[in-house]
Amino acid sequence: MARSLRTTSTTPTRDDDPPLDPEAISRNYRLHRARRAAKQKKHREKRWAGVRFWLVLAIVVVVTGMLAARTLGEIERVFGL
Repeated sequence: MARSLRTTSTTPTRDDDPPLDPEAISRNYRLHRARRAAKQKKHREKRWAGVRFWLVLAIVVVVTGMLAARTLGEIERVFGL
């Protein structure tokens, strides 16, 4: 087998290390916390949207029923049924 003619070491030296960002870890934590908070907020808003829908639908049905009963009462009164 042929051997490579490398004369340098395979491990990088201290001068070859990339510069480290001291704020990278805390920035990453803030990013993930913000994502988690946004996900929770979306879930909460979705749940409340369903509650609002059913509440408004119930109010509309009740008001419609009241108007129908009132209208039928007036029709009976006017036509003497």
